[in-house]
Amino acid sequence: MGMTILEPNNIWNSMPCHTHARRMEVYFYFNLPDDAVVFHFMGEPNETRHIVIRNEEAIISPDWSIHAGAGTSNYIFIWGMIGENQTFTDMDAVNMADLQ
Repeated sequence: MGMTILEPNNIWNSMPCHTHARRMEVYFYFNLPDDAVVFHFMGEPNETRHIVIRNEEAIISPDWSIHAGAGTSNYIFIWGMIGENQTFTDMDAVNMADLQ
């Protein structure tokens, strides 16, 4: 579990995107102004989708899904992982050229 704080003029998180073959991850976004949103990207690398997230909303990212976000403002999110291992550096990087 951890917390990521984006400073003013920063909007991207978790890019380049990646998956975790043995864990799922949950994000809880907060500290967004009322008129701001985060576009949370997810899905398989060859078929991505986005979900519009507003202040104090959460999203579950399955183990097979990429995850990244871009906001219309800076924001904060708390993330938590659950799965079979405790080695959090075993990300499966996704090449930017493979995203569609």
